[in-house]
Amino acid sequence: MDLDAYVAEHGGQWRRLEELCKRRRLDAAEVDELVALYQRAATQLSALRSRSPDPALVSQLSHLVLRARARLTGRPRPSWAVVTRFLLAGFPGAVYRAWPWWCGVATGFSLLSFFLIWFVANNPDSAAAFIGEDAAADLVDSGFAGYYTEFSAPTFAFHLWTHNAWIAAQCLASGVLIVPVFYLLWQNALNIGVVGGVMVSYGRADVFFGLITPHGLLELTGVFVAAGVGLRTGWAWIAPPADLTRGQAVARAGRSAILVALGLVGVFAVSALVEAFITPAPVPVALRVGLGAAVWLAFLAYVVVLGHRATHSQPADAPTQSVDHEVVAATRRDGAQ
Repeated sequence: MDLDAYVAEHGGQWRRLEELCKRRRLDAAEVDELVALYQRAATQLSALRSRSPDPALVSQLSHLVLRARARLTGRPRPSWAVVTRFLLAGFPGAVYRAWPWWCGVATGFSLLSFFLIWFVANNPDSAAAFIGEDAAADLVDSGFAGYYTEFSAPTFAFHLWTHNAWIAAQCLASGVLIVPVFYLLWQNALNIGVVGGVMVSYGRADVFFGLITPHGLLELTGVFVAAGVGLRTGWAWIAPPADLTRGQAVARAGRSAILVALGLVGVFAVSALVEAFITPAPVPVALRVGLGAAVWLAFLAYVVVLGHRATHSQPADAPTQSVDHEVVAATRRDGAQ
């Protein structure tokens, strides 16, 4: 390739592209020209990379192509409208549409946990088999209550937040495989059942339920939602709707799972604050439980009211335009202003 001839032939187009990239506003005709020049420059860059040994020219044209792409796509700007739409429609709508799944998970988990508490409490030898007699005695004396005051409240809250978010992420990510979700739920139910059974068998049921209820209502609901949405994704793969292919069904369920995952970050942040600051607070048990229940009921009301509204005001999965078309259209609108 004759580089001098190539640069002479296309240099005018590159200079024009650079000029358009520098302008703050473009009219519709200039936007069309920018798109055309960008596409040509990208093709020319590919040809230079494969045929030309001149790194300086390749670097210069690469920089220009990146600038043109950035000019077309624009810099991401925070939009409170997007955040508001997510909080008022996206997240509650996704949770509401999956309510049969996470309510089913909640029912099964609760029944299993209470059965394990009853079984361990009525079979003292089982506690020793699970955790050992010394560990059970230490748990009753100070271990269970001391867990909530072992670290400073901010540190404890951050640890809880990341731990619960990680459990939810595992449920959502592994939902398509079904079995890992049930394994994670079993582990948590077994932990609650054994600890609760030991506390009840030693006559400390008031301490156990008084400490676990304030934060457990919201925290476990978040886990139930994650598990239910994850299982819903797995079921979309097993039995997709008649009007969708298997891949389309999983993709649609996956988009909903992403919305839920983002929203649960906030839910677990709130539950972590409750567990770190309200659960160990030196106030009457009734007050702690009442505050925790109020937060939990507020979340359920948020999901039911706003989720119902979002679900019935627009389709669950409205079709979207291609990204490239949206980019060009948005650029044209900006340029016409």
